[in-house]
Amino acid sequence: MKSFSKLFLLSAASLTALSALGLSSCDTKTTAVAQPALAQPTLAQSELAQTELAQPALAQPVKAKNVILFIGDGMGISTITAARIFDGQSKGMNGEGNRLSFEEFQNLALVKTYNLDAQVADSAGTASAMNTGMKTQIGKINVQPDGLYAGCADSTATPPTLFADLAENAGMSTGIVSTARLTHATPAAVYGHAQSRGWEIDSEISKDGQEKGCIDLAAQLVAYGGKGANAGLEVALGGGQGAFFGKDEGGMRKDGQNLAIKWAKKSNAHSYVDTVSDLNAIDAATGQNVLGLFGKSHMSYEVDRDKGVQPSLTEMTRFAIDNLAARDTGYFLMVEAGRIDHAHHATNAYRALSETQELARAVALADEMTSDEDTLILVTADHSHVFTIAGYPKAGNPILGLVVSPESEDGKPSLAGDKLPYTTLGYHNGPHIRDDVEQTDNMVQDKDYKQQTAIKRASETHGGEDVALFAKGPGAEQVHGIIDQAEIFDIMGKAVGVVD
Repeated sequence: MKSFSKLFLLSAASLTALSALGLSSCDTKTTAVAQPALAQPTLAQSELAQTELAQPALAQPVKAKNVILFIGDGMGISTITAARIFDGQSKGMNGEGNRLSFEEFQNLALVKTYNLDAQVADSAGTASAMNTGMKTQIGKINVQPDGLYAGCADSTATPPTLFADLAENAGMSTGIVSTARLTHATPAAVYGHAQSRGWEIDSEISKDGQEKGCIDLAAQLVAYGGKGANAGLEVALGGGQGAFFGKDEGGMRKDGQNLAIKWAKKSNAHSYVDTVSDLNAIDAATGQNVLGLFGKSHMSYEVDRDKGVQPSLTEMTRFAIDNLAARDTGYFLMVEAGRIDHAHHATNAYRALSETQELARAVALADEMTSDEDTLILVTADHSHVFTIAGYPKAGNPILGLVVSPESEDGKPSLAGDKLPYTTLGYHNGPHIRDDVEQTDNMVQDKDYKQQTAIKRASETHGGEDVALFAKGPGAEQVHGIIDQAEIFDIMGKAVGVVD
């Protein structure tokens, strides 16, 4: 209210000064009633009046030049908490008092994740909400219920506008980075439209989709934006070679196309790489538009990665920022830690937490490489998982370990009703039902250990609770309270000025 009051509520001394300066709002020469003589303003009063007149009408919010959206796929609140402790303990620190890089961001909101037709969402519907500002159904990518074949050749439905579309039309550069296949739901939602998230490759398009002239997501990635040096995505790094090559070249495409060659033919500035050494050989300042595919399917988990073949999430993030920033156009970059989700589905907490730890490293690097003055950084999840932290373990207890109570005098694990020890971390459902085999600390802290579950399912499921959104930089002040996932689109758009 202070700045607003300055516009309309001037002090008596200020009015006196304004009159003396000839700035009265009425013309005293035509006033019938004689006006009393006014005392001459003091020097201080005159200076005050000049200062108040010089105040801007309204302070304009600082506009962001760049937006980086980090998505930890499946990174619910419990995952963040457990990863914070895991990260601290892996560094020999106090885990409970530790903070992940993005937990230092000062702006925070809770985000509702449901799909139009599902209380518990999937990545396709949630990523669509973030990229279009419109919720959709589970399993659908950037289409609405009344236009499921939008974007297909024989459909008259208009597909929702993507945030990447707005960015490209505004002259910004765009990029995606993911440890999942680039045709997987979250990265595909940056550039694609599909009635089914399963349409990653031509052979997976349903008969009705084929009849409508729909094309697969791999082909959409390459075609996005048309041809030319400045057309479409400037950087696309991740897994998923199988969808880009025919069977004769080790891929899975039914049509036999080599989409990597098709990408390279978009312009002389387009190139394809498939190893970390080839990626590192490219000078970001040359403005190459790079498609990098580093695995036939998803990339390896960070703890299993061959460092001579595949880049880490942090390394890909560094390359993408260097490449996009060198263009000086402003940019939109989506970075996904896609394998947090996969580890959770397998009830493998170790890999879920180590993937979250790697995401935190990538965020820290991005924060270091950019300026708070012109770059909005958002860190969120698309959905949560049925992952729990429980059992009353003592402070400092290994987060992956068996529960040892604060009251324990001999350091022995607590026992459940079946007289067996149990872990702090577990899952509500999944393939590994608790049995009568006694677990040991060495067993449960191994990276390949699969946490126990209460309800047997072939695969653990997503969770439906709200997820967190962390933000810093221009536009971060919009992030507060409880918001809908679709509002992330507006937050990004308003920050860079492509949404009113």
